[in-house]
Amino acid sequence: MEPTLIAAALSLAGSLIGTFAGILASSKMTNYRLEQLETKVSKHNEVVERTYKLEGQVLELQHDVRDLKK
Repeated sequence: MEPTLIAAALSLAGSLIGTFAGILASSKMTNYRLEQLETKVSKHNEVVERTYKLEGQVLELQHDVRDLKK
């Protein structure tokens, strides 16, 4: 084989390995960031649910106070 063909083959192999390594690293980072985002959204949703329940309880208490004033 000619040295130029060997150099071209090695260059191709290096490019392919580098490309796939970059894709793999990017994929791992994207998955990590999605997991972090899902955790934050879950916490936010819990707070929203608790706030909704508390608002309902406050309304009930306001009605009770109005009834007691009468």
